[in-house]
This record gives sequence, structure tokens and C-alpha cells, in this order.
Amino acid sequence: MQHIIGVARNQMIFTSLEQNIQDDSPVLFIDAFVENIDLQALGFELQTLKTEGRPSYSTKIFLKIYLYGYLNGLRSSRKLEKECTRNMELQWLLYGLIPNYHSISDFRKDNPSGLKKLFKVFVSFLKDVDLIACETIAIDGTKSRAHNSKKANFNQKKIEKHLAYIEEKSQEYLDQLAENDVQENSEKINNIQQKIERLKTNRIRYELLEEKLKVSGEPQISMTDEDSRALLVQGQVVEVSYNIQAAVDDKHKLVVATHTINRNDRNALAAIAIEAKENLGIETFTALVDKGYH
Repeated sequence: MQHIIGVARNQMIFTSLEQNIQDDSPVLFIDAFVENIDLQALGFELQTLKTEGRPSYSTKIFLKIYLYGYLNGLRSSRKLEKECTRNMELQWLLYGLIPNYHSISDFRKDNPSGLKKLFKVFVSFLKDVDLIACETIAIDGTKSRAHNSKKANFNQKKIEKHLAYIEEKSQEYLDQLAENDVQENSEKINNIQQKIERLKTNRIRYELLEEKLKVSGEPQISMTDEDSRALLVQGQVVEVSYNIQAAVDDKHKLVVATHTINRNDRNALAAIAIEAKENLGIETFTALVDKGYH
């Protein structure tokens, strides 16, 4: 049986970026949405025209990349750069431009306020086109693991435990040192002295950590990702995480409010409920929540 034959790879084809996009592609909406908003009014840092050197990319280019990545579950700036080279939808959306991953990352880092205001504008748009009912809102939180191990997360009890261990081992090594002094075993003495010096260094580190914890006024502190906290994620399982709060309208299950906190759901209901109320511009709504908010 004869197989279906494809196009020869060295055959020249005349085409355009427009021909590769279907009429119902989401990139059409992203392009129209970004082109019709005032980025400066939302607080975005606009790329200014330079008289010398290489010209910069428009801020709208980076916003289109950000929205496309959000829509398709692409958060990594390196992955987004790679998609710019091989994804036909992104090539159409960006007019064939391929920004560097570092520039994509800087855009997100430099515009947190603008992106938050943009979300509110989008919620207003959803309300205007009747895609949200603004009557019943479900609220819940989901834990997202931080880039911080449990070993690099400390509270007062954990620090005291480490200091007590250091004190115990130091005394043990000092006793061994005294015993070896009598036996005049120089090799063991040098080895024990090195261990004692290492314990002294660790004691200083934990004492500084304890002081930093007291100054912060927080019950715990993380070393790698300083804003993260050890949270109860399921049953008795504890992970160093963030808690992403979300409020969802019941009509089409669209998110109308979201923010990230570093504590559990308890006492967190008011903030996300008020944010949903402000974003929707309404006075009352029915909120559905679980008992974790009690």
C-alpha cells in the first residue's frame, strides 16, 4: 500500500504568518485585547525609543508573551523564548520577533503592579460581556511548593534544638580532647579540634539566625525563599509553600480575584472576598467556602 507523501523539504513555499492562524484561535483575542488597552495608565514600565544603540522591544510584545504563556501553562521565560522560535501562533502574535528569555523575565519582575491592574481590567471586561454572573463566588486556596527545603526553614524551637545539639557535641568533643591530651595522640587531637571549630561556626550561624527571627517578628523564617513558610498542605503533611487564594464565579468557572499569601486559609477569607467584591464592583454576593477558613 502506498503511503501518503509529504512536501519536499527543499521545495520553496510562498506563505504568510496570517495563513497559519485559524479564525477561532485565542491569539486573535490576546492581540486585540493588548492593542486596545493603555499600558501607561495601568502603570506598566514602557520601553522608550533610544537615539543610540539597538532599539528595544515594545512593552506590548512582552505582555502578549506573558498572556499567551499564562493561557497555555508556560511560566518559564526560557520555555517562552523557545516557543517564540517554533510556535506559529506566537510568531504571528509577535510579528516574528524572538525576545531573549532574560528580557521576558525582567518584564514580569518590573511590572507586578501593572499586571495586577490588568487582571482587574480583564475581570471588568468579562463582566461587560456577561461572562460572569457576580452572584455566587466559590473561594478556596491551593498550596504551591516554594523553592525552599524544609531544612532551610526555621522556627524558634528548631533553632534551639540545633543549638542544644551543638552544645552537647561540643562538650563531648572537649571531653575527648582532654582524654587524648593524656594519651598524647596528636592526630586525634587535630581531628577533634577541627570538629570543635566547625561547631563554633555553626553556633554563630544559628545565633545570627535566631536574632534575625526575633527582629522579623515572624514565627518562622526561610533562608532560600524568604517569603515562603512551612504550611500544612494535606493531613499532617507539612511543606514550605505558598497559599494561592482564588475566587471563581459560578457561571463559567472564571477566576475573578486571586492573590498569594504565606499562611493557611484560617482568617484569610476576608481579604480574598473583599478583593472579589472590589474587582466585580458589586455590594453583595454569595460566597461558598470550606471549613478551613473558620
